[in-house]
Amino acid sequence: MIKSQIDTGSAGFAENTRLMKDLVGEILNQEESIREGGGAKAIEAQHEKGRLTARERIALLVDPGTEFFELGIYAAFEMYEEWGGAPAAGVVTGLGRVHGRIIMIVANDATVKAGAFFPMTAKKVLRAQQIAIDNRIPTIYLVDSAGIFLPLQEDVFPDTDDFGRVFRHNAVMSAMGIPQITAIMGMCVAGGAYLPVMCDHILMTDGSGLFLAGPALVQAAIGQKTSAEDLGGAKMHAQISGTVDFREPDDESCISRIRALVDKMGRNPLLAFDKQQTVEPAYPTNEIYGAFASGPTAQYDMREILARVVDGSNFEEYRAEYGRTLLCGYARIGGWAVGIVANQKIAVQTVSHESGEKRIHFGGVIYTESAEKAARFIMDCNQNRVPLVFLHDVNGFMVGKEAEWSGIIRAGAKMVNAVSNSVVPKITVICGGSFGAGHYAMCGKAYDPRFIFAWPSARYAVMSGDSAANTLVEIKIKQLERSGKKLSAKEKQEIQQSIRETYEHQSDPRYGAARLWVDAIIDPAETRAALIWALEAAAMNPEVKEFKTGVLQT
Repeated sequence: MIKSQIDTGSAGFAENTRLMKDLVGEILNQEESIREGGGAKAIEAQHEKGRLTARERIALLVDPGTEFFELGIYAAFEMYEEWGGAPAAGVVTGLGRVHGRIIMIVANDATVKAGAFFPMTAKKVLRAQQIAIDNRIPTIYLVDSAGIFLPLQEDVFPDTDDFGRVFRHNAVMSAMGIPQITAIMGMCVAGGAYLPVMCDHILMTDGSGLFLAGPALVQAAIGQKTSAEDLGGAKMHAQISGTVDFREPDDESCISRIRALVDKMGRNPLLAFDKQQTVEPAYPTNEIYGAFASGPTAQYDMREILARVVDGSNFEEYRAEYGRTLLCGYARIGGWAVGIVANQKIAVQTVSHESGEKRIHFGGVIYTESAEKAARFIMDCNQNRVPLVFLHDVNGFMVGKEAEWSGIIRAGAKMVNAVSNSVVPKITVICGGSFGAGHYAMCGKAYDPRFIFAWPSARYAVMSGDSAANTLVEIKIKQLERSGKKLSAKEKQEIQQSIRETYEHQSDPRYGAARLWVDAIIDPAETRAALIWALEAAAMNPEVKEFKTGVLQT
C-alpha cells in the first residue's frame, strides 16, 4: 500500500488545490455554456415542434439515477465562429447505462444549425463509432439532422474521415455483431438517410421525415410536387415502404421502446480481463488537487496521485529502483487488474552504469533506463492480458551526448514498438505536460488508446511553450536580419511574446479537445471514475489478438 507523505495542511498543498480548483471551475462553467447548444430560443423552437432536445432525450434514455459520461463536449470549441459557431459540434456523444448495460449514444442536437453536420460533427460521430468498434459497445443513434452543412460541404463530404465514413462504420459494426438502434426523431435527409437503414432496428416518430431528397429538391429535380409527410413521413415508412420497424407517436414513447429493445438484447458473458470486488482508495480522490503541482519544472510524487486513484491505494511497483523517472506497476481500478505506466516528476539520484558516478535524473524526462523498463513492463502486460493505463507528465526523452551514447534512441524505439503493438486496451490520461516523442511513447492519440482523457492542467505539443518560443524567435530574427532588418531588444521581446501566446493557446487542452485529440477534459478528482467507465467499456470486447512486436532493437 502506498503510504502518503503529503502534508495536507501545508501552504503548498493549499496553493496547488486553489490553482487546480480554478482550472476545474473554468472548465465546468464553459461546459455548462456548451450544453445550452443553440441557445434558449432554439430550445424553445424545438419544444414548439413537440420534440425534446438531444440532452433531454438522453436523460430519458439512460437508467434513472445513473450518469451520462459525455465524450467530446469541447468538439469544435472556438471553431466555425464565422457561421455562428457549433457548440459540441452539434452532436452529443457518450456512454450511458440502459438496463444496466453500457451503451454508446450519438444524438444530433437540432438546436445547433438544425443538427447539420459540420466537418467536426462527422469526425465526432466517427470517433464515437470507433470507440464502439474497439470495445464492442452497442450503439444508439438519436437522429434529428438536416444533413451536411452546405457552406462547408467540401470539408464534410469526400475524404476518408468525413461524412461517408459514418455509413461504412455502420456496415462494419453490423458485420461485427455490434447492435445498433436508430431512432428518427426529426429530420433525416439526403445521405444521412442511409445511417438508420444500416442499423439493426429503426424507430421513427410521427412528424419526422426520412428521405434522400426533400420536397423542394424533388420538385426541382423531377418536377414532382409532394408533401413531406407523403414523401417520407413515419406513417408512409411504416405502412408503405416498410422501412421502419417501430412507429411511435412522440419522443417519450420512442425512447421507452428503445429501452425495451435494449432490455431484450443478448449478452456476451465472456470477460477477457480479471476483475475482483472494488475497494475504494485509502485517501480522498479530491486530494489530487493538492498532490499535483503544475508546470514543466514543478516536482511532485506521482505515487501520491496513484494512491488516490487505485483500489485500496495498493500499487505493486515494477523495478522500483531502476529507471525511476517512469513508474511502472500493477494495481486494480474499480476491481479491474491494470498495468500503470506513469511519469515520475521528482528528480532522482542514480549511478552511471559505466563510470559509477552519481548523477541526477530530472523528473518528467524519459531516460534510457526508464524506456527499457517501460518497454519490458508493457510487453509483460500484453503477455498476461492486463489493460494498460498511461499517466502523462512528460517533457520528452533525454537529449545530449551522454544520452545518445547510452542508446536513448534505441531504447525509445523499443518502448514505442511495445506501445504500438500492444493488443490489450490502452487508456491515456494527460495530467500535465505531454511533449515531443514522450507523448508518443506514453500512448498518445496516434497510438490508438481506447480512451484518451486530459486534466485541465494538461499541455501538449512538440515542445514546451518557452522552448518553442525561443527556437521560433531565433529563426524569425535570423530571417529578418538576412533581409537587412535590424531588430531592437523591444521588437525581439514583442515577437517572442506573440509566438509564446499563440503556442500556449494551441497547447491548451481545450484546443486539442476541440479537434478531438482528447475524448474528454476531466476533473482530476474524477480520474478514477473516468478510468472505471473506460475499463468497463473495454471489457465488453473479449477478443485479444496475439501479441507480436516484430524487430526490437536490443
